[in-house]
Amino acid sequence: MSIATDRINLSAPWIDERDEELVLEVLRSGWLSLGPTGPRFESMLADAVGAPYCAAVSSGTAGLHLCMRIAGVGPGDEVITSPYSFVASANCAIYEGATPVFADIDPHTFNLDPAAVEAAITPRTKAIVAVDIFGYPAEYDELLAICERHGLVLVEDSCEALGAEYKGRRLGSHGHLAAWAFYPNKQMTTGEGGAVTTASEEQHELLVSLRNQGRLETSSWLQHGRLGFNYRLDDLSAALGIGQLEKLDRMLEARRAVAATYGELLAGIDVELPLADDADHVRSWFVYVVKLPAGVDRNAVMARLSADGIATAPYLPSIHLQSYMRELYGFREGMMPVSEDCSDRTMALPFHARLPREDQERVADALARAVG
Repeated sequence: MSIATDRINLSAPWIDERDEELVLEVLRSGWLSLGPTGPRFESMLADAVGAPYCAAVSSGTAGLHLCMRIAGVGPGDEVITSPYSFVASANCAIYEGATPVFADIDPHTFNLDPAAVEAAITPRTKAIVAVDIFGYPAEYDELLAICERHGLVLVEDSCEALGAEYKGRRLGSHGHLAAWAFYPNKQMTTGEGGAVTTASEEQHELLVSLRNQGRLETSSWLQHGRLGFNYRLDDLSAALGIGQLEKLDRMLEARRAVAATYGELLAGIDVELPLADDADHVRSWFVYVVKLPAGVDRNAVMARLSADGIATAPYLPSIHLQSYMRELYGFREGMMPVSEDCSDRTMALPFHARLPREDQERVADALARAVG
């Protein structure tokens, strides 16, 4: 049952007695890592997204990094991605010594503009990291065609998009590498944690080895066949993930209902609401982000809502304007105008699966006053 609160937080995970029961089972088993719970979680997640293979990892960032290693990205290469995303979408290339290259976004979907991607390709381009921002699927037909024309690897950053669909199929079922994240504000959580799905058995075997210090299936505990990483997901986290997957469809539907209520309550306010689904794109609701009118002081709006006990956040700063990106690569204002405009005007409102309507009404009333 949802309960109205004095302070309305940005997000909250859906944790119940079943989750506690599954975690307690693992605690009592004494098998806290590399036990049977991890493979069970992986199998359930693969089924949930329609992927043949799944490797659970310690975070979505770890998953993206492993995707870069699988793609053969290295020093001298360039990886094209979106500037309007969490920094891991670009950091994963830097970890392998490659250079992140940004292509601007579509002003309505907030996802990569395929024409901008095409224009950003050079002889050094090795891969594209497409981001399903805020759970809205990227333009995969066009992006895959670009990759095929130029011999590039496509990696899908679906860390915000579990349960979303592109052209009638869930993300993760289209064959290419896809990374997922399960931080507590996501559609489901394992605390920290993430996963990589693929249609390739060979890629899966390599992922399993790389996440576990480069060990081979046939080797003893201290024998390593390649340089790897400690990117394993422990069994306690996997147990929580199993409980979450058991009710995933309920959680996704609840988030959709909360989003629909926001759509109703905010319809008369001078803000741009999230893009609606269409025949090709079905969003999985991660956050609820509105775009303020040009010229409105976002900081002032956020301060007004905070004074009313409502948490908000500027979603998202453009990656290329983060201080370390400026210092490393010389990025500056004006290079990605659409992303920069969105970064100046977009704001996340409180959003989770069990957000009470009374709280949403408070948010809508406060936002109307602040914008007005």
